[in-house]
Amino acid sequence: MTRIALVVSDVDGTLLTKDKTLTDGALAAVRRLHEAGIGFTIVSSRPTIGMGFLVAPLAITLPIGAFNGSSIVDPQLQPIEQHVIPPAVARRSVDLLCERGVDIWLFTNDRWLTRNPDGEYNAHEKRAIKHDPTIVSDFTPYLDQACKIVGASSDAPLLQRCEAEMQQMVGHDATAVRSQTYYLDVTPPGHDKGTFVEGIARRLGVALENVATIGDMQNDLPMFARSGVSFAMGNASDDVKARATHVTETNEHDGFARAMDTVLTMGR
Repeated sequence: MTRIALVVSDVDGTLLTKDKTLTDGALAAVRRLHEAGIGFTIVSSRPTIGMGFLVAPLAITLPIGAFNGSSIVDPQLQPIEQHVIPPAVARRSVDLLCERGVDIWLFTNDRWLTRNPDGEYNAHEKRAIKHDPTIVSDFTPYLDQACKIVGASSDAPLLQRCEAEMQQMVGHDATAVRSQTYYLDVTPPGHDKGTFVEGIARRLGVALENVATIGDMQNDLPMFARSGVSFAMGNASDDVKARATHVTETNEHDGFARAMDTVLTMGR
């Protein structure tokens, strides 16, 4: 078995439990990775402002991927590399979600903007990223700063249809994929969690076959495809599990920590 030199982890549904906490098991697992000399970092659909609370507990010293890897920041959350959605594509994306009756959020590098102060998932997102939204009447002044646009809805089949429709509409001009059953993310073109994995491995001089990735959603599949070893969480859908080399327990049963136990035994 190939020895792993770098682990790249998704955050929500993987590293965190449903109530957005790090378990003692996850913390201990990352500590063991550090002790073994294995690099560790995170990549997420989360905005930059929603990543900072994880840096100190996990002792992260490597670059971090926000907005599905289209923004790369250092552990102090200062931009290393940043991309935005082309403004015309951002406008079309907002219009499509509006036509489908889906709640819309727009994230810049440092702000979360919404037109609906009573949005169905606002409280959930506030808890998750530990940040309040800025209420605006119009997204137009911010369309040239959009790092991510999110359609939020509890109607999972509707959001799945929106995903297919959005992908057809944006083509290669943006990436559109669900990060949760209730979130559809539109992010800058040419960048995803897979390109983040490639970039961080190249930066560290680590061969991709020596990289392990772990996640639970469709937006994690690009990093599964790039890494030598991949773990799907037990709470992942069957199609995500089918694309991983291993399946671990759920995020409610320390699936991340169990996967890291496997990583630590590889190549010994």
